[in-house]
Amino acid sequence: MSRFSLRTMAEIGVMVAIALVLNFFRLFQMPQGGSVSLEMLPIFIVALRWGTLPGVIAGALFGVAQLFFGASIYYPLQVILDYPLAFALLGVAGAFPRVPLLGIALGTTGRLLAHVVSGVVFFAEYAPAGTNVWLYSLGYNLTYIVPELLLSAIAVYFLAKRPGFFAQLTGRQME
Repeated sequence: MSRFSLRTMAEIGVMVAIALVLNFFRLFQMPQGGSVSLEMLPIFIVALRWGTLPGVIAGALFGVAQLFFGASIYYPLQVILDYPLAFALLGVAGAFPRVPLLGIALGTTGRLLAHVVSGVVFFAEYAPAGTNVWLYSLGYNLTYIVPELLLSAIAVYFLAKRPGFFAQLTGRQME
């Protein structure tokens, strides 16, 4: 027997596809990677509706799918940090279905940390001379992660007002 229902698996697939489409509608693009879009929203929806593991799976699948649609690939480990791992961490939001904004904040923080580590390890040469590479990477990544966090949080806030939107088959209901 499958661990997930057919409905859950179908929703994961649909939401990953929607995230890919939303990724192409960017408000702005950073010079060394990163952009502002609503790409995180579908992953958060999966996590909040179905839980942490489906959210992590949806995020990881989205990260892998991005590799086929114009990802910036420099080093093998950088690919893992910036794509499957960073977006899989968004699924942490599923641990907080009753407090979705907290879940979104923690999931986004996980994504941010993966990008910051990638920035320190693989993109330190872009930091101005004498600049702490950790602070540079954190600052660089915050410039697009914070707007994405705000866009996703606002969208989820309004979606959560719809009765039953985050309810799923096991009866978990938003309060």
